[in-house]
Amino acid sequence: MGIYEVVMEEITVYTGLSPAAFFTIAGMMVVVYRYVTGMFVAPEDYNKPPVVSSANSELANKYFNPTTATTPSSIQVGDMTEQELRGYDGSDPNKPLLMAIKAQIYDVSSSRNFYGPGGPYAMFAGRDASRALALLSFKPQDIHGNIDGLGPDELQILQDWEDKFVEKYLTVGRLLNRDPVPQPTQETKQT
Repeated sequence: MGIYEVVMEEITVYTGLSPAAFFTIAGMMVVVYRYVTGMFVAPEDYNKPPVVSSANSELANKYFNPTTATTPSSIQVGDMTEQELRGYDGSDPNKPLLMAIKAQIYDVSSSRNFYGPGGPYAMFAGRDASRALALLSFKPQDIHGNIDGLGPDELQILQDWEDKFVEKYLTVGRLLNRDPVPQPTQETKQT
């Protein structure tokens, strides 16, 4: 009895399947595996810039030029007022996307899908969101930089947010004179 016959017999004994059924199932599993893994990005390709068509090559060179170490958003904006900061809320795609915590301005352009228009945290862009982050609030009346009256737990939450921002984003400026805290209107009281 040759090796071929022994292998075919063992497949039937161990799996309860005919050799034809066993190899059919094994082949289908390989095809499904290759198809499913093809839907995901390989880890080494995750941080590569996207492939851009030649029609968009000017835009690609502007944002992904390997000869320049900076992107358009890695500029220093310096000191600015909260009113000036509001111009960096993502509504102008030619400007960086900025956000402030405790009067420090961070460039969050790399997370445009979160802080840009339509993102889950878009309401924080172009604003000092210190109070809202400390309170873990999305209420419009909480999106400002006044942290007066916050308790130690809330201040610790804010510090955790600040630590994450310092680690992930560039600090590009500082807020100057703070605008007064917005007073709740009849409309915001009802939310």
